[in-house]
Amino acid sequence: MLKLNYTDVGLYMEQTMTNPELLIAQRVLLAVQLGRSLHVEPGCASFLLPADIPELKVLEMALHREYGLVATLIAVDEEFVEVGLSGSWIAEDKDAHEGMFLAVMSDRTEFLIYKLWQMSEAHISSPA
Repeated sequence: MLKLNYTDVGLYMEQTMTNPELLIAQRVLLAVQLGRSLHVEPGCASFLLPADIPELKVLEMALHREYGLVATLIAVDEEFVEVGLSGSWIAEDKDAHEGMFLAVMSDRTEFLIYKLWQMSEAHISSPA
């Protein structure tokens, strides 16, 4: 499973073997114990990757082998592509901009997306 944490300082992604239903149940229990509200719904999330990463072709091929529409790649402009994911959004309320997004797909596709995101983060934070 890919876990995308959207915060006020940006996106942090991790690949985890945790069952999504278990993770959601744990979040619900924590919210109840803390007396906080929690909003969980199916949805979509997206993030940008540089278009010049050669491994994007490998990801495109992996996405064609996935069953169902779990992820998409859309060219935004010459510099970036948008990776769109289907999954579950977990946040304090329906309109929150900060929260957690869970996406489940094949291990190979999850690994490719995660590695490409890591590469893009290293590319962005390296000096020009």
